[in-house]
Order: sequence, then structure tokens, then C-alpha cells
Amino acid sequence: MPSFESIKARYEAAGQDHVLKFWPQLADSEKASLLEQLGSLDIERVNRIYKKAVSAESTNSSATSDLIEPLPKGASESITHVELANEWRRIGLEAVSKGEVGALLMAGGQGTRLGSNGPKGCYDIGLPSHKSLFQYQAERISRLQTVAEQEFGKKAGTVIVPWYVMTSGPTRRETEKFFKEHEYFGLDHRNVIFFEQGTLPCLTMEGKLLLDTTSSVAVAPDGNGGLYAATRSPLGAGDKSHTVLNDLARRKILYVHAYCVDNCLVRVADPVFIGFGIWKQADCAAKVVPKASPTESVGVVACKGGRFSVVEYSEILKEQAERRDADGELVFRAGNIVNHFYTTAYLNQVEKFEEQMAFHIARKKIPHVDLATGQIVKPAKPNGMKLEMFVFDVFPYTERFAVLEVERKQEFSPLKNAPGTGSDDPETSRRDLLAQHKHFLEKAGAIVKDKVEIEMSPIVSYAGEGLESTKGKIFSKSGIASSLEELDALV
Repeated sequence: MPSFESIKARYEAAGQDHVLKFWPQLADSEKASLLEQLGSLDIERVNRIYKKAVSAESTNSSATSDLIEPLPKGASESITHVELANEWRRIGLEAVSKGEVGALLMAGGQGTRLGSNGPKGCYDIGLPSHKSLFQYQAERISRLQTVAEQEFGKKAGTVIVPWYVMTSGPTRRETEKFFKEHEYFGLDHRNVIFFEQGTLPCLTMEGKLLLDTTSSVAVAPDGNGGLYAATRSPLGAGDKSHTVLNDLARRKILYVHAYCVDNCLVRVADPVFIGFGIWKQADCAAKVVPKASPTESVGVVACKGGRFSVVEYSEILKEQAERRDADGELVFRAGNIVNHFYTTAYLNQVEKFEEQMAFHIARKKIPHVDLATGQIVKPAKPNGMKLEMFVFDVFPYTERFAVLEVERKQEFSPLKNAPGTGSDDPETSRRDLLAQHKHFLEKAGAIVKDKVEIEMSPIVSYAGEGLESTKGKIFSKSGIASSLEELDALV
């Protein structure tokens, strides 16, 4: 443990020695805890991040919309090109069958807005089966492994898609407990790897560290863009050399699909998307959905200052947002859904340019210790800032970038808002997932009667495949199907 004198000297040099204000009155255990926290904190980096974030915010606010341009021709493809989509699926599924594909889940968020303090992935959106978001995604992985085995003649149980689950400080323990209680939803626990995103100190508007007790600095998760640094951090205290990046290398994983936990329609390790990335020889690629309207409040993937970026809707002028191309489509239509493809080689390169990436400032009401009184203050208005990096902040530094446009109703239904909100809430998630299952059956040639709700486990079908036997059948009963036989019982 570092000495008090060395910590004091470092923090004085950094202009942050106020964190030691209450040192004389702390108990020995509190002193040890504070020294350990301050010793592990790279305070010089925190100061650099603050200055860069403030500078970048100022630059962005003064930037003109003239710097924003649509995606160049050839950078984007659409899933509606059926022949190409079939080829992408074949390429991607072959990579899955060879054990070259991993899935990375960003699951650090809590369900606070949903009225739950638990990890968002544990949430039940109200399906007939009452399965959690985690369970749906696990079952999609399980089915994908089976499909790859069947289509490429592999022995059952030999194809593995490792699942890297990024948690946060508040969610890690409960997430691991949930997986254990549910026996990893049928997956081999050795192929489910938990890791944790980092944290950064909470700061005053002037960049000074805030204390949440007299013996600890207030911290907050560093945003979903913290996943890049988190892949380089030790998975556990026991083995400092075991990281996500090392694990990917050990397993010979070449391609990674990264996505957010709150999308009930997400196609985990989607072979079409993986195949698209390989086909385009991309380092990094993004799935997007067409904007629902010019005014939809969603960031779009576009070019800013000649580089690929996610441009916030507030940065685009009304005239630009309404512009259409020769086909009548919105020019700025590539709605960002935080769904990415990476080569593992690219993930290993991020550290080289990470220092150039600016963190974003989120001004918040942050409870803190008053330095004059030592009392906890709960502010009524924003008094400080949390610094976050977004997962798409790497786009401008990507040499070979590509965009795949997919159908919103088939692949994107986010869970953001409280029940009863009417938009991006548990009810819309439930509606969209059951509508997808109906679509799968009807595409296979079945008839589903009005008001009949059928929930199919992903174990039955990953993306509508394997339902040929339902052709011509009329489904008149609502119910849950975990196998084709159970599906037949609903006819």
C-alpha cells in the first residue's frame, strides 16, 4: 500500500489534495481504505480526461453542421439484398462453426427506470414464459451453435460461441448469482465469462474530486465505451494476466459481436452480420435501422469532419434531417442501435488511440460530502459531472468501417422506459417479440389466427429457420413452445 506522504505529494501536485481534508479524524481502517483507493486511481489521467472532455464539448458546440455529411457510397449495405444476405449468412455461420466468433454483452445497467434495482438483463418483460432478457439471449446462442453444427456437419456439442458479459460494480454480483441460479440457461459455465467495466471519479464543475464519505471518493461507471479498457483488465484478483483479450486469443476467436442487453430482438452473434463484416473486410462495423421519421430523437451513423461518427440528432439541421435521396429515402437515416462487429485484431489496437478519444460530460445531481462541515449534501440541481465514453467513440479511428441496415421490426426493440409509457417499454418489447414469432411462423407458411399469441423459445428457431413442418398448419391456440412438438399442440 502506498504511504500517506507519497499519496499527499501526488494529489497536491495534481491539485486534488482536498480529498485528504478529513484524514486526521479517520479511523485506521478508513485511512487504509482511502489510501488504497487513492493509490489505485490514476489522478493525472483523471485531470487529463477532464480537460479534454471540457475542450471537446466546447469544440462540438461551436462546430457547424456543414461538417456533417451522409455515409459515402459503398460504406453501407442493406439486409433487403436477399442474395447478398444469404451469402453473408453462409460466411458468418461457417465462422461460427469453426469457433471463430464470440459475443460480448454490455450489461452494466440497472433497471432503475423500469422500477427495478436489479440488473436490467434479469428483467421480465411480461412474456407468457416469464423468461428474462438474459435467458432469451442465452437460448439464442444455444440455438445458433446447433444450427452451425447441423449446417456444417459438426458433431453435436462441439461448436462454441463464448459469451463475454460486461457488468458494472453495482450489477456484477447479482448478475453472476442470477446466472448460477438458472444454471447458465443451459450453456456451459466455462464459456460464460464475466468482466466489469471501469469507474471514474465524480467531479465538480471545476474538475475537483467529490467525496461520497469522508474516507472515499465518489465514483461512477465510465460508460459503455469503457468496454475497451475493460477487455484489458484482469478478470479476477487471482490471475492478473487473464483478461478478455487474452481469453479471445486463447480460444482463437477472430470476430466479436457486441450489443446492449436491453434489446429483446437482438440476434446474438448474428451470422448475417458477422458474415457481412468478413465480406467487407471491416475492422469494425455497425448495424443500423432506418429512422422512423426525420425528427426521431436518435443518433445517426454519418460522417463528421470526414470521419465516421455517430452524430446526435441535435447536431443536424432540420433541412439536413429532411433531405431525401433519389429513391425517396432519408439521406441521414442510419439510426444507431449500439450493435457492433469487431475483429479481435482491431480490439487489440484500440489502446493505441484510446487517449485521443474524448470522454462525454453528463451533468448530474451528485450526493457528496461538504468539505466545510463533513456532512452529506443531496443537491436539488446538477452540481457535478460524471465522465463517460461511448462504445461508438472508436468509429472515427477505424480504417475499414462498414454499416449494415436491418429491419427495425425484426431486430430492434429497446427497453428504456417504465411500464405504461407507451414507447420503448416492457409492453412494446413484449408486443414486438411475440409479433416476430408470428412473422416466423407465417413466413414458414403457417396461419396464425387473430388474437392468438405464440411464444417460441429461441431453442426452436434462431431467426425463422427450422419451421418448415409448420407449413399449411393453422394455429388457433395461444401458448408457449419449447420444441416443435409443443408447437404442434397449438394447432
